[in-house]
Amino acid sequence: MNKLPPFALWTRCTPVLAPRLSALAVVLTVLGSPVGSALAQDAPRTPAAATRSADFIVAVVNSEPITNHEVQQQRSRMETEWPAGTAKPAAAQMTAQALELLINEKVQLQSAREAGVRIEDDAVNLAEMNVARQNQITPAQLHAKLLKDGLSVTAFREQLRKQITLTRLREREVEGRVRVTDTDIDQFLREQRGAQNAVSIDLNLAMIVVPVPEDSSEAQVAALQARADAAARRARAGEDFVALVKEFVGDKVPNGGAMGLRASERYPSLFVDSTLALKVGDIAGPLRSGAGFHVLKVLEKRQSEGPPMMVTQTRARHILLRTSPQLTQDAALSQLAQFKQRIGAGQTTFAALAREFSQDGSATGGGDLGWTSPGQFVPEFEQVMNRLRPGQLSDPLVSRFGVHLIEVTDRRDVPLSAREQREMVRNVLREKKLDEAFTVWQEDLRSRAFVEMRDAPQ
Repeated sequence: MNKLPPFALWTRCTPVLAPRLSALAVVLTVLGSPVGSALAQDAPRTPAAATRSADFIVAVVNSEPITNHEVQQQRSRMETEWPAGTAKPAAAQMTAQALELLINEKVQLQSAREAGVRIEDDAVNLAEMNVARQNQITPAQLHAKLLKDGLSVTAFREQLRKQITLTRLREREVEGRVRVTDTDIDQFLREQRGAQNAVSIDLNLAMIVVPVPEDSSEAQVAALQARADAAARRARAGEDFVALVKEFVGDKVPNGGAMGLRASERYPSLFVDSTLALKVGDIAGPLRSGAGFHVLKVLEKRQSEGPPMMVTQTRARHILLRTSPQLTQDAALSQLAQFKQRIGAGQTTFAALAREFSQDGSATGGGDLGWTSPGQFVPEFEQVMNRLRPGQLSDPLVSRFGVHLIEVTDRRDVPLSAREQREMVRNVLREKKLDEAFTVWQEDLRSRAFVEMRDAPQ
């Protein structure tokens, strides 16, 4: 079965062009795995397969249990989705990480219920349609595939509902707090022009975090700071940082606390400011944030190129057939496949067919969509277009607007205008602030939850 790519709910003013409505944006990253191995793993298969052997409660989160079976399912998903070519953690460590992910998810779903977040059936229907569309199949064919694999359509839809719930909660609690001002952008651009500045550095930092609950007393804060001081002192003395992460944080932390090589603007400014002058191997902290005390180790540091000043634009044209009771999706796919054969045989031209049959405003121009920059088309359209060479025709593809035949006519690299540069910087800064805000919000939810560990997962 084909992979299910992540998708977003977008809307367009024309069949393929329009601004994004961020309030409706839903990205289900869990859909990056095959239906049979990701979302639908939670679905019951057969009565015999559904029988849980040696199932028991491994943790209780605010009175709601997490079972050993759930942990093993989560670990199985993690193993399936693990990036190729990278070493997997030991089984015990991956199990601990799976449990921690389930705890965080449980806490967030509980918070969503308390906040009154409710997902209507129409939103789940739309998400399901997008899953089918991303795989170039109909919802009925998606259901058939699930049933063929012995998977429950109901459980699949409930997992979609859960992921939409979490996304809406994060939009409500995190995205609404993030603002990027013109002053932020001006400062970013000024720093970028410097010979040595934060935005031109890539960093890989490892972290030990000692969380500080929101309602901690002064005595409790002092005790937690002393614990962080001890971790920093031992790290500076040369003790193995991975071992210290396990001791002070636990096995649930992936990659020995390493956060991965990324542009420094993707780190909180507190982390960047404290490590910019350090060498590889140096220790920073403890640093106090809203989440607690942080001890950082510089694992890798190198000069980066900074944000690109050029962008690749594509000029394409398309023929759009909208599905209806009179024109099914299969019929539209067949008709466009015939169009492709006729164009390839020299019997007609793309522009002539577009003017006669395309069902959108580009028809009068022979389907020409003009020069466009990345992100201006819906993902399912743009992904196919980006794989085409100039002069190449796509196979018919399905989008949320209907069925398309695409031809790329040209490509070019153009410099970004001052407005486009500022918009790019705005997006970079927004992503950075979202990362910071989400981390603090998630850690705060986790620290305020009552979690009782029971028997260890097996």
